[in-house]
Parts: sequence; structure tokens; C-alpha cells
Amino acid sequence: MKVLHIVTLHTPDHAFGGPTRVALNLSKVQRAHGDDARLMALGDGFAGTLPGEVEGVPAHLFQARHLLPAFEVSGITSGALLRTARRMMRGADLVHVHLMRDLVTLPAALLALATRTPLVVQTHGMVDPTEKRVAQLTDLLGVRTVLRRADAVLHLTETERLDVNAVAAPVALTNTVRLVNGVRPQERKPAREPGRPPTVLFLARVQQRKRPEDFVAAMPAVLARHPDARFVLAGPDTGALPGTLALARELGVRDSLDHVGPLGHEEVLDAGRRADVYVLPSIEEPLGVSVLEAMSVGTPAVITRTCGLGPDVAAAGAGRVIDSRAGEDAANAAKVAEAILELLDPEANDRAGKAAWDLVNTHFTIEAVTRTLRETYESVVARRAR
Repeated sequence: MKVLHIVTLHTPDHAFGGPTRVALNLSKVQRAHGDDARLMALGDGFAGTLPGEVEGVPAHLFQARHLLPAFEVSGITSGALLRTARRMMRGADLVHVHLMRDLVTLPAALLALATRTPLVVQTHGMVDPTEKRVAQLTDLLGVRTVLRRADAVLHLTETERLDVNAVAAPVALTNTVRLVNGVRPQERKPAREPGRPPTVLFLARVQQRKRPEDFVAAMPAVLARHPDARFVLAGPDTGALPGTLALARELGVRDSLDHVGPLGHEEVLDAGRRADVYVLPSIEEPLGVSVLEAMSVGTPAVITRTCGLGPDVAAAGAGRVIDSRAGEDAANAAKVAEAILELLDPEANDRAGKAAWDLVNTHFTIEAVTRTLRETYESVVARRAR
């Protein structure tokens, strides 16, 4: 099967995060199973020629044009990408668009409808009801049409299914399919060696929505019990890094914080293996791939109840799920610190780490995800044939 994955952006530091990572993970497994899966996206931040492949996946990348800089990622586009997408759709069995309100994936999805190419869209929690006027206009001009006419709309959680239905209203969507994120199974890491200082990891885009300040604000309480602990802040900066580092200096904990910047995929897994606890205090996180990657090596996670993985982590005992609310910084930091301290207990860490590893291997492997996706693809193509 010839599958064209279209996503907004790919950069050397993986600053766009989840949707591109999901598209790459799916494409790699699909290609291993004999499908001709390809990635199409804008490229930005590369020195010289844009790469023709990413992690072994053929990639059709086009230089990003910042048409509407005020809208950041939503305001970049490329006429050449859209022209090439239209041409490639004629030879594709199916187009899989990782949809957001932007000038790449939305027009690409509309092109798929116009060319009558079988269309699967995946919204990654990025299409939900909003009071923003520009987003409402975008929904009116195209998003609703795409949701209503796509052959399948993939959602991560029940909350996301309700959200896309609300955007598509008053038409009730009958084409929704749940597809979770998945990662490759990994060997479970060994227990921390006696005498090695504990390590606590934040690995995600360093942006306000991910709440890196809560991670740093929890440091003093943890260091009071574990003065040799190391805290690792990893991931590309998308605006919150200066304030996060300033807070660390203000609290007097900057010397215990290692800022390592963006990491490649294998480096992400290595960071998870070196960590004793993974922390992502994001107020909202549909189904974080970085959380799954940490748990895949046996590192327990501290996440918030509004994270899509919250119910799974809580039920499995794969870490700690905390309540966190915007505007309650001191209370949030205290809850993060308490959860970290509980998981630094060797026995609790071993139990939660084993549960995290089991959870990923039972419910969130990329092979299981791609099997579900393949069934969806085949159903879509068969319906079109009829």
C-alpha cells in the first residue's frame, strides 16, 4: 500500500514534537511490513540542503515560508509542498494527514478531498472547541469539511473524540476510530546502582503548557532529602527556557540542574534509562509519546490527571498521577515533589518501573498500533472500492 503521511513541520531539534514523531514511528513500521510509507512536511532550521530521508523514512521536505509570523507554526507554508502533494496523491492508495489548524495540513486534507484520494486524518488533540476568532474562521473555512468528509478521523482519547465532534457539529461524526500512540518495546533497564545519585528527568518541549517551572520548583523539597540528586531538563526550547532557568537560579538550585537541550531519538531512550523518575507536569497532554518512551525502558512517570495517559498510569501503578491546576504554582510544585520523593524509594521505584514497562508492552507498542491502523486503512480502501 502506498501511504503518504503529511505533517506540518520537521526540524533538526524535533521542536514540533509529537505529530512528527508519531508519523515517523508509524512510517517505519509500515515500511518494515512492505508498505511504501513516506513523509511530507515543511523543513526548517537545517543548514544547507533539506534531507531526503528521516530515520530511514523517505521524506519530501520543503523549506518553510513564514507567511504569517504572528501565528508561528500555524502560519508557515510552501506552495511547492502543496503542488507536490497534489501530484503525489494521484499515485497514493491513501493519504494520512496529521491535522491541525495551519497552512500545510489543512489545505493538504482539502486537496485529498478534491482529488478523491482516500483520506485518514489524525488530530493529536490539536483540534478542539475554541473561542479564538481566527480558529473559528478556520473551522468554518475548512476544518469542519475535512472532519465530516474524511474516511476516518483518528482520536487518542474519548475527550478528543468529543472535541472533534463538537468542532464538526451539528453533524455527528460516524467515522471516528481510537488509535493510541505507540513506541517500540525496549529492554527493561537494571535497578539503580547503590551509591549512584538519583536522577529526575523532564524531557519535552520547554514551553509554558508543559509546566517546566513546576519541575524546577519541586527541586528544593527533593534536594532537602536527596542533596546529591541531579535534575535533567531536556528538549527544545519553545519559549519557556529563560524563565525556567531564571527560576532555578532564584531558588538556588541551578547547580543541580543539567540543561541538555534537544535530543535525538536514541538519546531520548538513553536519557530515560539513566533517569530514576520521569516528570511531565503538563496541565493538558493528550497522550505523550515522551511519557511512553520513558516508561518503555522501565522508568516510572509523574504526570497530571489531565494527561491522556493518566487513567492508564494510575490503574497500572506505573508512577504517580497528580492533580495540577493553572495558577496554583506552589501547590503544583509541592505535589510534584511529593510524587518524586515517593518514587525515589527503591522498593516503590522498582514496583512502579516494572508496572510502567509492563503497561507499555501490553497496551502501547507500535506494532499493536500499526495493526489497528492497517485495519482502518483496509476498511477505508474497501469502502471506496465499493
